[in-house]
Amino acid sequence: MSVALRNAQRAVPVRRAPLRRAVCALRAALGASRFDVGVVCAGNGLMRRLNGAYRQRPEPTDVLSFPFHRLAAGELPQPSCRDEYNLGDIFLGVEYIHQQCRATGEDFDGVLAVTAAHGLCHLLGYQHNTKREWQEMYQKEVEILEELNRLTGASLRPLTAGLF
Repeated sequence: MSVALRNAQRAVPVRRAPLRRAVCALRAALGASRFDVGVVCAGNGLMRRLNGAYRQRPEPTDVLSFPFHRLAAGELPQPSCRDEYNLGDIFLGVEYIHQQCRATGEDFDGVLAVTAAHGLCHLLGYQHNTKREWQEMYQKEVEILEELNRLTGASLRPLTAGLF
């Protein structure tokens, strides 16, 4: 199925082809290749509005995920019709991510891929509200990033290593 990628901001140049390839590889590593996913590259203004509306935190953030299905962690949807072959949408706060990368010296494209992995895990029901949930999600992120690393020669790791 498809990855619909939209750049809804102008503050930061985004290399869309590598991001699309990364999302496709990560989706495959999750066993969800047959499902559509939307990825929106957003600026701080849109992320602030979305974060305020949906999480009551009116500040920019790195990623927001809007799942199409309500799933338990790691569960794949069981669609009953073509319209349900959809994981949902991921909003990547590329302006926020770029600012963080400039401050830490991290590779922007690599951090975008890692952040997309985090968003995809949320679409498949993974959360990090408790230590147990975080450990489960972190392990899944490690697993799918290892597959992406194998395919690309990168050495990406989850960003949430010290959450708990």
